[in-house]
Amino acid sequence: MKTANDMIQEKGSDILCVPVGTTVLDALKKMNARKVGAILVTRDDKPVGIWTERDLMRNSLEGIFDPKTARIEEYMTRDLIFAPHTDSVYNLMDKFLGLRVRHLLIEKDGQSIGMVSSGDVMKAAIHAKDTELKQLNAMVSWDYYENWRWRPESK
Repeated sequence: MKTANDMIQEKGSDILCVPVGTTVLDALKKMNARKVGAILVTRDDKPVGIWTERDLMRNSLEGIFDPKTARIEEYMTRDLIFAPHTDSVYNLMDKFLGLRVRHLLIEKDGQSIGMVSSGDVMKAAIHAKDTELKQLNAMVSWDYYENWRWRPESK
């Protein structure tokens, strides 16, 4: 079973980031260009928050919200959630469901090594099940049943 570290190795550890002070509109442009649903907010190259599509939806309902002038740190989620690099796909799925989040930062030796989304984890889980199904089909195929014959013991 894949771990968070395996997924980061395949996906790459590059995390889309903006520094504190960036406007929400500029963050949105970066997110749109990379086709991602979340952006990490940093101060002195250290993560201090995350801003997501869900935040945009919630913020848009506020009457005073203007993405052209709003600073990302005013609207970001400050409580970052980390998962260890050793977490399996199923442990990550439990965290996504239990915490009701879509993005987790992956931590190794006290450092953030990347970020995975619920979509990344779903893709890994589907791939694992597909591989398992192919292995089972190879073990027990129709050829096995068609060639099986009962042969009485000869005396």
